[in-house]
Amino acid sequence: MAIAQAELLRAAQRQPVIKSQVRAGLQKTAFLCHSHRDEKLAEGLQSLLAEQGVQLYIDWKDASMPPEPNRETAARIQQRIKSCDWFLFLATANSMASRWCPWELGYADGQKQPDRIAVVQTSDSSTTHGNEYMQLYRRVDSNNAGQLLWLPAGGNQGQFVRSVPFL
Repeated sequence: MAIAQAELLRAAQRQPVIKSQVRAGLQKTAFLCHSHRDEKLAEGLQSLLAEQGVQLYIDWKDASMPPEPNRETAARIQQRIKSCDWFLFLATANSMASRWCPWELGYADGQKQPDRIAVVQTSDSSTTHGNEYMQLYRRVDSNNAGQLLWLPAGGNQGQFVRSVPFL
């Protein structure tokens, strides 16, 4: 089931949990592809994933990024996509209309194994976003208890995000 944008907004109000795994360098990492217009949704997903033991990289929180997008920005994004364990696409109306998001997704598709790319479908008051990619990539969904699940492309049976092993 898609993650309700309202749930992401509620999660954005919480402070991300810093687990001991971060200090030990054992935490899973994910690059977040998203529209900057969805800042609060991105922060909410960051909080939810931190609770599951996943450190989410958000480019606009990276002080080393250039203030204006340029070739250096693209090179740093490419490096981050390659270095993170997973690539997550936060599907919203804004990201589906973005010029950068399809570029990042296409780059990740050429660099990462298919099981390392996932779409985070979201739903708002009118629709569910990200259906276009469901047969291509894994997805991150939430169950009725609000736990995040890692599901295979086109499938409905998956595992909890916190228990997905490193490959």
